[in-house]
Amino acid sequence: MKFLDLAKVYIRSGGGGAGCVSFRREKFIEFGGPDGGDGGHGGSVWAEAVEGLNTLIDYRYQQHFFAKSGQPGMGNQKTGKSGDDIVLKVPLGTEILDEDEETVLADLTVPGQRVRLALGGNGGWGNLQFKSSTNRAPNRANPGQEGVERTIWLRLKLIADAGLLGLPNAGKSTFLAAVSNARPKIADYPFTTLVPNLGVVGIDGKEFVMADIPGLIEGASEGRGLGIQFLAHVERCKVLLHLVDGTSSTITKDYRTIVSELEAYSEVLGDKPRILALNKVDAMDTKQISDRRRALEKASGGPVHVISGVAGKGLQDVLRALIAEIEKGNAKPEEIAPWRP
Repeated sequence: MKFLDLAKVYIRSGGGGAGCVSFRREKFIEFGGPDGGDGGHGGSVWAEAVEGLNTLIDYRYQQHFFAKSGQPGMGNQKTGKSGDDIVLKVPLGTEILDEDEETVLADLTVPGQRVRLALGGNGGWGNLQFKSSTNRAPNRANPGQEGVERTIWLRLKLIADAGLLGLPNAGKSTFLAAVSNARPKIADYPFTTLVPNLGVVGIDGKEFVMADIPGLIEGASEGRGLGIQFLAHVERCKVLLHLVDGTSSTITKDYRTIVSELEAYSEVLGDKPRILALNKVDAMDTKQISDRRRALEKASGGPVHVISGVAGKGLQDVLRALIAEIEKGNAKPEEIAPWRP
């Protein structure tokens, strides 16, 4: 199945049916009077978050969704049938944006969560509604209200607890395959990962979801490489795992490149909790590991985990650090111990 995380959709709600002008003409009823019914309501357009979907690919092949209009009213006080609603089924984590691609109309993150995007038009009144003591035979009815037509954008942001970051070939896919049930493509050339991958990770009887996105390169915020289009998929994460290729001769530059691109994308993402890990230590000797770990600690100002996705070294410690940050993010404000100097 192809992955698509952005789609433009055209929607229109149904118009209301027109009211009816009608008069009763029955035997033995001397003054029949008006009996025109109201028009039916037009159908509305809804969006609903459902489980089991992880892409917006369906909206590449169908972009127009028009709800049915209501039927006109009829004589004998019959109200017209209302138009059927249309429901757009979207994956969890889908944002609905206005035509300007900036105004967020809704953020659907809970299964079954719904939002009405276009309200159907009201049906017009029939002439029965206009009957009064001074107007016993009204000869007028209202037309139905027109539907609403608009253009919206659907933008998917995958829901994950932890996100993987790093340059191409930093070992992100290998790490995800080693710690989860995911089976991403793994190869010895850059940009092996072209779309985000999700995996369920288990540690100490607890589970969390990890997202792996395509690697970033210097200038990604300016559109180089695959750009930063996939960074939206780690915006919802509570913690980021930054992997640095230990076999690189420019590890501090590699580290700063990713940090710079995060900060260029958004302040929120740049300020997220990050755990730093020196990867591929199975291909390094003890002195190299020590020197490069020390250089990374100096550049980042924090601790650095030493791991190997291929050899399985240090993975448990990193996962425990991730789950600790995730639980801290899940805790309610009153559950977090107050800071004391």
